[in-house]
Amino acid sequence: MTFLGLAAKNLGRNKVRTGLTVLGVAVAVLTFLLLRTVVSAWTAGADHAAKDRVVTRHKVTFVMTLPKRYADDVRKAPGVKLSSWANWFGGRDPAHEDEFFATFAVDGKTYFAVVPELVVGEAQMAAFLEDKSGCIVGDMLAKKLGYALGQKVTLESGIYPATETPWTFTVRGIYTATARNVDRVSLMFHWDYLNDALPEARRDEVGWIMSRVEDPTRTADIGAGIDQLFDERDIQTLSQDEHTFLKSFMAGFSAVLTAFDIISVVILAIMTLILGNTIAMGVRERTSEFATMRAIGFLPKHIAVFILSEAVTLGLLGGALGLVIAFPLVEGLLGRWLEENMGAIFPFFRLPLPVVGLAFALSVALGVLASLLPARTAARIKVTEALRRVA
Repeated sequence: MTFLGLAAKNLGRNKVRTGLTVLGVAVAVLTFLLLRTVVSAWTAGADHAAKDRVVTRHKVTFVMTLPKRYADDVRKAPGVKLSSWANWFGGRDPAHEDEFFATFAVDGKTYFAVVPELVVGEAQMAAFLEDKSGCIVGDMLAKKLGYALGQKVTLESGIYPATETPWTFTVRGIYTATARNVDRVSLMFHWDYLNDALPEARRDEVGWIMSRVEDPTRTADIGAGIDQLFDERDIQTLSQDEHTFLKSFMAGFSAVLTAFDIISVVILAIMTLILGNTIAMGVRERTSEFATMRAIGFLPKHIAVFILSEAVTLGLLGGALGLVIAFPLVEGLLGRWLEENMGAIFPFFRLPLPVVGLAFALSVALGVLASLLPARTAARIKVTEALRRVA
């Protein structure tokens, strides 16, 4: 019988202790997976950003607007293939007050060409372009709030309060997404519809300009060239590749993500302590056995390997149980619920396979780490003293 097999058999002596330890490791692995999946899902938009898109915004802050005429200048910039623009509307459906979803005013003729990941049927797109008050919604948003083609939707906005008539739109299209990191719970409508209803002082302003470039390897240079166009104007711009732009947009959440990282490390430390405590208790209880093994010819390294094998077995069992629980919980329940109800933040919430592999490997590696001190102690047992204490 191998050391690993002997260790596994020995763990069956105290089934309650072993079971609770395995369960504790499984809970630690599950918690680690959930925390790391949250971080991964939260940053998925930036991590999978398009390499051929540049976002141009006000140099001071994202919340300040740019003159619409800047979009025409950006289109003429060297290396730019397509451009469009959008405004954050900040809409809320009074019929669903507790539901948050992103709302944008976009240039319908160009926006979906610049963001081809949003897929709308030809007939629906044609209906949208013909209807100035038309809107397009994500398929998950439509499912969640019961929106259907042709339905009237009235929104309220804290950024653009309605004056004479409420903001009423007709659902003309439902988009799907070809990329996992794309938000599928947004509503987009015509920028012209918003602009024409605004007071004269607030017209012809855009929140940001999005451009597709001809050479993705020159995105940074093209962005710098765009900014140079406006260096001598009253309003300067900051152009960034989409990855950098989304990272800067998420900077306000960096403290939360850092906290998740710290907590995940604490969870691993707790798992190590659980394993170390169980192994140390077993070593103390079997001092006489280890002394007897030494007396009949086992070497100190054999004793150490025997204890390390127990730790590996506990880590394997706990890690495997954690994964068995994590997959149906995240893939079948939690992930799907978050995508449908919090798609603006978690458009794709699934266990990343690298994180799964890391969690399983750590459950074994940290088990070995937890057993090093007990194994060293057991390997240095003096046979005569141990047998004398037992006697």
